[in-house]
Amino acid sequence: MSNDDTRRRALGEFIKTQRQQTAPAQAGLSHLSHSSRRRTPGLRREEVAQLCGISVTWYTWIEQGRTDSISPQALSRIAEALHLPRAKRAYLFELAEKKDPVHQVLQTESVAQEILDVVRSIREPAYVLDRYWNALASNGPARSLFTGWLSAKSESSNLLYFTFCTAASQQLITDWEQRAQRLVAEFRADCGQYLDDPQIQEMVEQLSARSSLFKRAWHLQDVVEREGGPRLFHHPLRGQLRYTQVNFRVANRPDLKLITLMPA
Repeated sequence: MSNDDTRRRALGEFIKTQRQQTAPAQAGLSHLSHSSRRRTPGLRREEVAQLCGISVTWYTWIEQGRTDSISPQALSRIAEALHLPRAKRAYLFELAEKKDPVHQVLQTESVAQEILDVVRSIREPAYVLDRYWNALASNGPARSLFTGWLSAKSESSNLLYFTFCTAASQQLITDWEQRAQRLVAEFRADCGQYLDDPQIQEMVEQLSARSSLFKRAWHLQDVVEREGGPRLFHHPLRGQLRYTQVNFRVANRPDLKLITLMPA
């Protein structure tokens, strides 16, 4: 069996199990919940097909892993008909190797208290970035290091704006131009699935207008992982500083990244 066949079967089995676990009342079909003719508590194939506006035959083929011509829009309708929570919806699109056309609205302006507590408890510089690379939280050591970015008087909380649009970043970051270009490649890799997000498009336009280096680096379309590693700074008060950057994803908030800088 080929990898494509395995993937189609896995997708079909996942959709089937979710259908069988979705009660008619969940799908707005409460009048069917107590029907004496129903053998299982879940939805029937024809009911899901009707809710999604697709043919029963085609939906059956999807569950049986017999078709690969499933559009992202059709998958989105299936996810909505089955009321899949965010994690299951993301898994559905991963199995199908499709991009979800509906970006989940994430409350990126707020951070759970337990995450704030973790950031504050770290003795070395640590901060949290959202998908747009805005700093949502930082500890004292990070604010002391990034005085031109994380301080209350900073123009913007965005890491890219700090890097490309302030003189402070060029003075602080050793090998500034090389690091800045890599930062663009890391951001492109990080937001690849959200490039049609209006906020990201606006950011790219503004940064390109304010920084010729950002504009050139963005048009190169280079892509690299944000993998951490050595970081060198020339602090105006503390002189040369060397750190090792370690990155973490927040498990229940994949749009957030916890960045830590450990002395090297």
